[in-house]
Amino acid sequence: MFSYKFFRKSYLSKLNNFVVDLSSPSNISYFWNFGSLLGVSLLMQFMSGLFLTFHYAANVMVAFDSVIHIMRDVNSGWFLRYAHINGASFFFIFIYIHIGRGIFYFSFKKKPVWLSGILIFLLLMMVAFMGYILPWGQMSFWGATVITNLISSVPKLGEVIVFWIWGGFSVNNATLNRFFSFHFVFPFLIMFLVFIHLVFLHNYGSNNPLGLIGSYDKIFFYPYFVIKDFLGFFFFAILFLILVCFFPLMLVDSENFIMANSLVTPLHIQPEWYYLFSYAILRSIPNKLGGVMALFLSVLVLGVFLFCKSKFNSLSYYPVIDFGYYYFVINIGLLMWIGANQVEYPFYLLGQMFSIFFFFFFYMYIYLVSFWDFLLD
Repeated sequence: MFSYKFFRKSYLSKLNNFVVDLSSPSNISYFWNFGSLLGVSLLMQFMSGLFLTFHYAANVMVAFDSVIHIMRDVNSGWFLRYAHINGASFFFIFIYIHIGRGIFYFSFKKKPVWLSGILIFLLLMMVAFMGYILPWGQMSFWGATVITNLISSVPKLGEVIVFWIWGGFSVNNATLNRFFSFHFVFPFLIMFLVFIHLVFLHNYGSNNPLGLIGSYDKIFFYPYFVIKDFLGFFFFAILFLILVCFFPLMLVDSENFIMANSLVTPLHIQPEWYYLFSYAILRSIPNKLGGVMALFLSVLVLGVFLFCKSKFNSLSYYPVIDFGYYYFVINIGLLMWIGANQVEYPFYLLGQMFSIFFFFFFYMYIYLVSFWDFLLD
């Protein structure tokens, strides 16, 4: 009895404060729903991936056939695979909107929350890339070959690292085994980091569209925002089921329906759509090492916001950069379009222009925010 009372007072009360009685700003909009949608997406990916591992074989001789076996012979196997593939796309849509909302509403002021979020994003990109290799189609094989080969640009140790990752002198069975293992294990680490992310967030409290600071206009998370979140879940479920049941292959490259063949190179090698903006930046720089650095910086540059200081907590109060932010969003869409096209005129030139603006935006953001605050002093 004593242990039960202790459990109820300590752990259940903490859980209650963490979820039910959590004080949240009353004016947060539906842009704050994407955090909970990311949590649901993570659980969906975890469960669908777990069931897929029951039937998948991580061997270059049978990996492609095992995917066909899942699609044709396993009960509801088609649904599991399509849910996992399209769930990854929804995951990245939500995370990009989540990051975009954070940039617009100065969420980076909560430094531990922002840093843990960047780390989750990096791990998520790694996990998704490894998962893309597993079907062992043409684009899987050549995507793995091209992306892992980029590490060879590291001076002196580059080739050694690449051979170590491959487990040989090319992408082979050892590579597939390793990627499968990491693709299975890393989600546990991501879930742990998500928990840390939430602990930091609940420590600092959520931001709001007006950027107000204080506890005088806060309400309980339950039932107000639970209902709001469930409305978001409902619309997500409808869109997700429509995509999975009617257009399951809309976001899948047709080259991946051909079994991996090291003797036949696809005409155009490209990653999944959610990597295309980074891939376009990589291709825009003629130097290999410079391109690899730009590729990593396209994600790590989010850490620059930690040095941004402002009087307000929303870009709505900064009219010039507010306009620049919307162009930045369009610019990322254009970079994705460039990444999906061949490296030829005019795409190569346009990619360089859009890449320059991509990085310039971060400097412009910090400079104009500080300049506007200076004018108000």
